[in-house]
Amino acid sequence: MPVPKLVSEIQSCQICTDRFAATKTAHQPRPVVWFDQGARILIAGQAPGMRVHEAGKPFADPSGDRLREWMGVDTETFYDQSRIAIVPMAFCFPGYDAKGSDLPPPPICAKTWRAQVVDMLNEVRLTLLIGGYAQKWHLGATARGGVTQTVSAWRDLAPDVIPLPHPSWRNTGWLKKNPWFAAELLPALRARVAQELS
Repeated sequence: MPVPKLVSEIQSCQICTDRFAATKTAHQPRPVVWFDQGARILIAGQAPGMRVHEAGKPFADPSGDRLREWMGVDTETFYDQSRIAIVPMAFCFPGYDAKGSDLPPPPICAKTWRAQVVDMLNEVRLTLLIGGYAQKWHLGATARGGVTQTVSAWRDLAPDVIPLPHPSWRNTGWLKKNPWFAAELLPALRARVAQELS
């Protein structure tokens, strides 16, 4: 299937209409699709948050600011779909639960679309796995117990795959408890990203 046709089909997907209507946010599906076939870097994330849902652009929030800083790229480069593909485990904002917490990405999204998209991205040389859902899908049994264990074993997956925690402000405490992340992983990440973008 040509990329434009696949993008169009994902953008018009409504399989979670009833699921989202039943959430606290009672929102409509709005798939945020951001990839092109020639991309050399794949960012495999979790699911759009409310700000991304409203903006229609991935990582258009403080998490995106932090992720761009981690990668050492500016906004223009980050959003160049010919260079960087951003493919979350679910293309739509899943909504909030009754307590106002983010719901997990509905598995039906990955089952319906993910393999088709990943197969199409045959120029990818570096995959960034952000958070547990992406790490489990891409690594399977290789994902170690949880995000901390998987990320701490990043050297076993480098140079072509680098697991990361989610860049959310909620993980600021995690970053303080794991100083090796900034001291060791981030310099390697920035060098690898720069290599693929050069």
